[in-house]
Amino acid sequence: MSALLEIRDLHAWYGASQALHGVTLGLARGEVLALVGRNGSGRSTLARAIMGLVRSEGELRFAGRSLAGLRTFEIARLGLGYVAEHRDVFAALSVHENLLLGISPRKRTPRFTLDDAYALFPVLAERRHTRAGALSGGEQQMLALARALLGDPDLLLIDEPGEGLASGVMEQVAGCLRTLRERGVAMLLIEQRLVIAREIASRVAVMGHGEIVFDGALDAFLGRDDVMREWLGVG
Repeated sequence: MSALLEIRDLHAWYGASQALHGVTLGLARGEVLALVGRNGSGRSTLARAIMGLVRSEGELRFAGRSLAGLRTFEIARLGLGYVAEHRDVFAALSVHENLLLGISPRKRTPRFTLDDAYALFPVLAERRHTRAGALSGGEQQMLALARALLGDPDLLLIDEPGEGLASGVMEQVAGCLRTLRERGVAMLLIEQRLVIAREIASRVAVMGHGEIVFDGALDAFLGRDDVMREWLGVG
């Protein structure tokens, strides 16, 4: 698999507070990588740095192109999708209007259409004229994910996809992610645990104190009780 995302010696700050300390990580085309760690370990900051949402220094390359100096919408147009932890739907707009805003301007036949979005999440079709702010948390997560896939991403950054979701809703989200993987979309799944990623990811990276402290195959990670205890508080 060829390199899609390349991160080398990445540092990031919130004001004067440094959150990332020399992160180096790569992601291949079509690969699903789970990024795990405790709260405050830097996982969400890494996603925000990739999307140009925080001040950072270091090398960020996507499909061979440097992301340095690009604005967030320019990064998105290259083929990166981002589903933030807090969903960030447009509350005053309807479900359908939110989805229309996600449609990619990229000039190629899209892998995902509005019909796909509604088929993956039937509840969105039922509530297409409902204001997004009136949806439940689980429905907003589905909407944010559906809107991101309509951007026709080659890489999707998803922050805590199962956070606060009931088991039935979580399975729908997991089903959508499996479909994305089958259609060749690479994913960086940010999770505190491996609730959804166990089914989908082939590789795991662990963050601690703003650094990558483990990077390896899922099976190798599951055999590392020491890593789980020290960096995830498991075991």
